[in-house]
This record gives sequence, structure tokens and C-alpha cells, in this order.
Amino acid sequence: MMMAIDSTIVATALHSLKHDLDAPINWAGWTITAYSFGFLLMLPVTGKLSEQYGRRRVFLYSVTAFTIASLLCGLASNIYMLVALRAVQAAGGAGFTPSATGLVIDYFGKERDRAVSLFGSIFPIGAMIGPIFGGLFVTYWSWRGIFFVNVPLGIASVLLARRFIPPDPPLVRKKRAKMDWSGMGLLAVGLFAAMLAVSNLGEPGVLPWSPSFLVYAAVAVVVLWLFLRHIRDRAAPFIKPELIHGPNFGVVNVVNAVYGGVRSGMVALLPLYATNRYGIDALGSGTLLISQGAATILLSLVAALAIRRTGYRMPLYLGGVVVAVGVALLAAHPLGGLSAYAWLAGAAFLIGAGGGGLNPATRNAGLQLAPQSSSTIAAIRTMSLQIGQITTVSIITAILTRSADPGDTQALVYAISALVFVVTMPLVSRIPEHHGAW
Repeated sequence: MMMAIDSTIVATALHSLKHDLDAPINWAGWTITAYSFGFLLMLPVTGKLSEQYGRRRVFLYSVTAFTIASLLCGLASNIYMLVALRAVQAAGGAGFTPSATGLVIDYFGKERDRAVSLFGSIFPIGAMIGPIFGGLFVTYWSWRGIFFVNVPLGIASVLLARRFIPPDPPLVRKKRAKMDWSGMGLLAVGLFAAMLAVSNLGEPGVLPWSPSFLVYAAVAVVVLWLFLRHIRDRAAPFIKPELIHGPNFGVVNVVNAVYGGVRSGMVALLPLYATNRYGIDALGSGTLLISQGAATILLSLVAALAIRRTGYRMPLYLGGVVVAVGVALLAAHPLGGLSAYAWLAGAAFLIGAGGGGLNPATRNAGLQLAPQSSSTIAAIRTMSLQIGQITTVSIITAILTRSADPGDTQALVYAISALVFVVTMPLVSRIPEHHGAW
């Protein structure tokens, strides 16, 4: 929940950061971008470290690093220091999901399919309350509070983890094969170049054929190709290639990117859409996310408890259809005499409900294929979500920047996106089906 809160809470403080630290708005925005970059780059690294050095150890180090970095972020005296510390904070936060998922897999036995699904339902809670906490801190205290709030939570997490999480098995500590540093480096450079390309595309005046975008994109393609070639030819690669594009794993990763990442990007831009098209104020547009978050939490819990009866494909089909309908309704004008706010809240609720139904199935579908690699699989899943979300937000904002009527343009984008969800639905038939414990 700490990680999910921090992915959304800082957006509420951009104006305060600009004013209090005398920062240009683009550098204030980098407090969000640096966190996204650091988080994305460190995800696969922490997944591998969790499997090689022990889940508990990596979890404790990650929470400690995140907590210390949060304290230093709150004490930062200038925007450049804050941006650098946000990257460090993200590196710590990136270790939460891979290590914690591995711990759930290791210690919950036959109940781990339900346990990992319930564990996943915590994320939308953090994403939903982050903007609320941020608004309260900025309004009644200081932007520094959005970082200081992590300190007592982090200390409590470390103390509770040391008390209740069993020590890593001795066998884990002995299996310390040589780390694939060259593979890590290639993946880091490739992902960083790709994120710079996507981020650059969202800048005013930058087009798909602009030199700045083409250079970053070319570097990303070449380096990521070298990475895939490297892990294919190496005896003990950083990430096994089958976990990325192998049978079953490849389609699971694509489904996560589309129905998880793209959907999250659509939801993230909903407040902007409500303001641009219908003139709903900032507070009203922000509360639309509460409708979506509440539905996600509720349906995640229901789907987690029902997953052994439904298997994976049924909730994926149903959730995909509900998400597509919700996104299509966003594009349509309100009907039946409903206000714009009620119409958008209803559409957001459907998107959240569909996403909640999808989450347990997408989380389990990859993990049950190779439980021994659960930390790396969890890292790849989260990385797929991040790539889908960041790419979606950057492309849509780039389109809106060049539009004379952003509201109507975003409505068209939502309509096209609904069609994309429908067109990609046949991929669900290739998800490996499973009922019961694994």
C-alpha cells in the first residue's frame, strides 16, 4: 500500500513544490517521472535478487531503503535533490511486490492462489487514498507530509516483518550463482531509453518523426534486442527468456499490459477528461477515481474468493467486456437525463469492476506456471503494467497537446481504446486455464 500511495500522492503537491522550492514546473513534474523510471528499472533487478538472496532479506532492505529515502525526500532543500531521492525511493519500492509475492507463494501452501489474489487487492486501496492524503497534507500542513507519512509506516513494516516473516531458508543463501550484471545493464539502458522516448513524445512540439524521439526509440530497440539475444545465449541469464516471450508467458504478459496497463492509463486521465469536456472542477473530477477504486477493490475480493470455481478465462472474458463497455460509455454523451458527473462515475465504476475481476486471474495465470520463479514473474507482471500505463498516458497527452478541442479528442481516444480491448479479447483463449490450488 505504501508503494501504491506514493505512485499517486505526489501529483497533488506539484504546485506546492513549484512554489516552495522555487522549481520550474518541468522539474516539479520530474518528481513523478523519476519515480516511474526508478521503479520500472529496478523491478526486474529486485525480482532476481529476491530469488537469489532470499525474499525476506530483499523485502527488509527494500522497506528500509524506501523509508530512509522518504525521510530524506521530506527534508530536501531543493528540487534537484528531491528528484534524485525520488529515484532512490522508487528503487526501494520496486522491491516490495516481487519479494512479497514470493513470500506469499512460499508460505501459504495450497491457499496461495487465493492469498496472492487478496494481496493484490491492496494496490487499488493505496492508489485511491493517495490523492486524498496528498490533498489533506498539502492543504493543512505541507508537501513534506506526503513523504513523512511513509516513515512510521516503514518502521512498523520492518518491525512486523522481522517478527512474523520466517528467516530465509539456508538453501536460498547457498545458491548464489554469479550475477548477470551485463544482462541487468542492457535491460536497464533499454528500458530507460524506451521511457525517455515515450516521455519525450508527450512534450509540446515533438512528433513521431522528430529526431529527439527517433534517437531514443532507436537506442531502445537496439539495446533491448541485444538484451533478448544475450539472455538467449547465456547459460544462466538474468531473466529466463521463456518468462518474457515463451509459450503461455508471452500471452500473459501482453494481456497484463493491455488490460492492466492501458486500462490504468485510461483511468489516470479521467479527471483531465472530466474537466476538459464537461467543465467539472478539480475536486469533483478527482472523486471520480473513488468510484473506480471502490469497484476494483470489491470485485477483486469477489474474484479472489471465486477463482477456483471460475478458473482464469471466465473472469478475463467478463472483466474484459465490462472494461470495454465502461470505456465506451466514457466516450458517449450522458443519456437518460443523467448529469455528466453521474454518467462518468457510472462508467468509472464499470471500468473498476472489470479491472477488479481481471486482477486475480492475471496475477495467478503467470505465477502458477513457474512458482519457483515467482519473484521474477511478479516483477515482469508489474513491469508490463507500468509500460502499458506510461505509454498510454504519454501517447494520449501528446495527442491532446496538439488538439484544438481536447475534450472531444479524448472522447474519440476512449472510443478507439474500447475497440482495442474488444479486438485483443481473443488472446484470452490462449491463457492457460486452471482450477483449484497450484
